[in-house]
Amino acid sequence: MYPWGEFSHQIWVCDRLVELSTREFSMIETFVRQPKQVISREQLLSKVWGYNYDPSSNIVDVYVGYLRKKLGSQLIETIRGTGYRLLT
Repeated sequence: MYPWGEFSHQIWVCDRLVELSTREFSMIETFVRQPKQVISREQLLSKVWGYNYDPSSNIVDVYVGYLRKKLGSQLIETIRGTGYRLLT
């Protein structure tokens, strides 16, 4: 992963500029600030959406899917039963 435009919500990945939504950008920023650390769904909901975890919500999983499509499937690792981790 390469530098990004914090205000434009763009990120450089392997020589290509990728546009991210506000929430996608906030998620990737959360991962980058805690590299190689597992971040729980609860933490992502709190930091990105600003509310407490609802066990029935799959919104975090959906947005991780969006990021994988845009940035590559190998970038974000699923830690079963725990959360996600950014691989660098």
